[in-house]
Amino acid sequence: MSSSSLTCGKLASWTIAAVLLQILGLSLFVIGFFPVKPTLPGFSGPESYRAPTCDPVLDAEERDLSSEKLRTLYKELSKVPPSYGRLVLMVIDGLPAEFVLGRGDKPPTKAMMEAMPYTQSLLSSGKARGYYAKAAPPTVTMPRLKAMVSGAIGGFLDVAFNFNTQVLLDDNLLDQFKRIGWELVMHGDETWIKLFPRIFTRQDGVSSFYVKDIVEVDFNVSRHLDVELAAEDWNLLILHYLGLDHVGHIGGRHSTLMPAKLKEMDDVIKMIHMGSTVHHQNPDASTLLVVVSDHGMTNGGNHGGSSYEETDSLALFIGSGVESLEFSMNAHKAVHQVDIAPTLALLFGVPIPKNNIGVLLRGMFDTLTDEQRLRALQLNSWQLLRLLQAHLPNFLCGDVTCISGEDNLQTDQSISSMKENLCYLYSRAVSAHNAWLLRQISGLTSNDADDLGYAIDSYYDFLGNASEWLSHRATDKPINLLLSGIVIMLISCVLLLNTVLKLFKEVYITEGKYCSQPKEISQVWQVDEAFVLIGLVIHALSLGASSMVEEEQYTWHFLTSTLYLLFLLTTIRSLFKTAASDFMKMKKPEENLTLHLAVSNDESSYTTNNRSLPWTKLQENHQLYPVLVVLIFGRILRGWHQGGINWVHLPDISKLLVQAGSFSIKALQIFSLLNFMLVGSFAFSLVRSRTHFVHIVRTSYFMSGCLVLLHIINSQTHNIGPTDSSATSVAQLFYICAGSAVLLTVLVVAMLFLGMAGHFGLGNSNSLATIDVAGAFIVLEL
Repeated sequence: MSSSSLTCGKLASWTIAAVLLQILGLSLFVIGFFPVKPTLPGFSGPESYRAPTCDPVLDAEERDLSSEKLRTLYKELSKVPPSYGRLVLMVIDGLPAEFVLGRGDKPPTKAMMEAMPYTQSLLSSGKARGYYAKAAPPTVTMPRLKAMVSGAIGGFLDVAFNFNTQVLLDDNLLDQFKRIGWELVMHGDETWIKLFPRIFTRQDGVSSFYVKDIVEVDFNVSRHLDVELAAEDWNLLILHYLGLDHVGHIGGRHSTLMPAKLKEMDDVIKMIHMGSTVHHQNPDASTLLVVVSDHGMTNGGNHGGSSYEETDSLALFIGSGVESLEFSMNAHKAVHQVDIAPTLALLFGVPIPKNNIGVLLRGMFDTLTDEQRLRALQLNSWQLLRLLQAHLPNFLCGDVTCISGEDNLQTDQSISSMKENLCYLYSRAVSAHNAWLLRQISGLTSNDADDLGYAIDSYYDFLGNASEWLSHRATDKPINLLLSGIVIMLISCVLLLNTVLKLFKEVYITEGKYCSQPKEISQVWQVDEAFVLIGLVIHALSLGASSMVEEEQYTWHFLTSTLYLLFLLTTIRSLFKTAASDFMKMKKPEENLTLHLAVSNDESSYTTNNRSLPWTKLQENHQLYPVLVVLIFGRILRGWHQGGINWVHLPDISKLLVQAGSFSIKALQIFSLLNFMLVGSFAFSLVRSRTHFVHIVRTSYFMSGCLVLLHIINSQTHNIGPTDSSATSVAQLFYICAGSAVLLTVLVVAMLFLGMAGHFGLGNSNSLATIDVAGAFIVLEL
């Protein structure tokens, strides 16, 4: 063997190097895809009421203070008096804001308005303020609750934590309330207990994943209302209702059960609003009712993605200080869900959480004096400045100013960078605030309303831009890490492919095992495998575009259909070659002198074997039929579900089956199962062996089919939603049945194409909203 031959040492070295590079590249990619953003540690304290500096501030005055003294200190430093003394936070899981506020300029549908008459009366009379509180993806419960109480945006890693919630250690409203001596009570989703395990005085948690329950899960919350509304020992009452979200998971957004569940929630709102806690005689103990939803839902009732239907959440404020007829005449404002945290913090006299990126809700502080309203905006700006300094070192440190002089207040300047832009907006807001204070001190009130409006607008300009930048900063990915990881993984793949090619050359070419058949090898790689290689490369490149990822099912349907068309073409070509070869063999006897005798013998032989010819032809063409079956049923599966993101609303077979009713679905299930068993019988008839093992497998096959048939007959198909998985199982049986015969004679990659096309064809997608948790629990019917 020559020195250039592949040795075991070289093979091991190259393989280990390729694997290590793959691990390194994957690690860099994961770190870049789930980046750790800078956050401020600890909890906000008295320092949040002072202007930010670049030096760390230690609040010695906060140490060893009792809850009562700390509350008094916050009130003195804040200069924004608490507007309420008690808070009822009612979370209606999965409630779209469209059900209560309508969509855009259109009011809610007549059915939705009739389902919540009391809530609609509060909105129409100006006794409640409603906001479209847009939720940030991922739209699942745990990260949305964290956003509402901390004002921070999590990442997609929170999707995994949603199924195993960990303790929230970041600064948040509940811990701030506990620090000033509040008593907290929670009834509802046990996610709150997992986030705050030792903070509630009383608690009663219910499972958030038992989606089949739409009655008891809410009754276990409402049964505490009479006692809690009459009690005086709490300051914060959290009520988290899960029933509406469960109705969506079972029956979809337009389920027939939805109006009844909305009416139940409307009765709860009425009960709380009309209770003694809302109309308490003591102003310091007045109660604010906040009705929020953590996310919306798609037409199928699922959530998790970033579509409008999934991010359309509600924020509804009901209390003594929110009445405003002027507000009710205008369109409901679109805000962000994180804006709830700073608003509640200043309404109840606690510092804004350190990592909050939210902005004070417009209209919620109209009952305060002008000076107090500007002070509230100033505190919100200072809190965002501290967070900006964590992301932008030396931002507004020392005596740095971006503009100077009052003459520059009304000018628009061309800003070259975001840092300079934020600096400019903040300096303009501070200058406008100082100018208004100066006019108040000097007694100049001629343009007081205009100056106040300009100062408020300037603050909101800065707050909006800073919040938007911090929001993008929290979700942006470091491109350098992602590209480095991808490049390293590509190098690893090239190295491993080179190793495989050298090994192939060493084993097959050098030793001459296939030297006698070079033509056959070239023919194998000429069509089928060449397309597979090109198709996989095309699919890998398509993943670089987000739109192609959202509609990945079209790529797999194209690859599968094209590959099996090539198989069909190859099979037909092979049949023609076989027929031509047989014809040439029949022509040779004509050259003999006994031509007529040979022909007569052939005719007699043809007559003798004529009866067995159809079965012979069937056996010869056995490769053609499975390919045709796969192509036909693959097209059926392609139209079974309109998957993806953009065209999911279009009609498809599954929607037609749901409209046809449960009887049609059950009939199609039985028909497909019988066909499946018939094909299995045909496959067993082709097995020549008659051993005991074959008989056992055949018996097990038919017993399993009978059990499935019995389950279909006895099961009750609930016709309450478009996501019933029983209908889609028919196409799955078709695909498995048709594909199993083909996979015996094709490349292994064809199995991947079939599997991925079937996966997306059955309604799955790359959106989190297609994760169906309805089957997460299995219960026994007693």
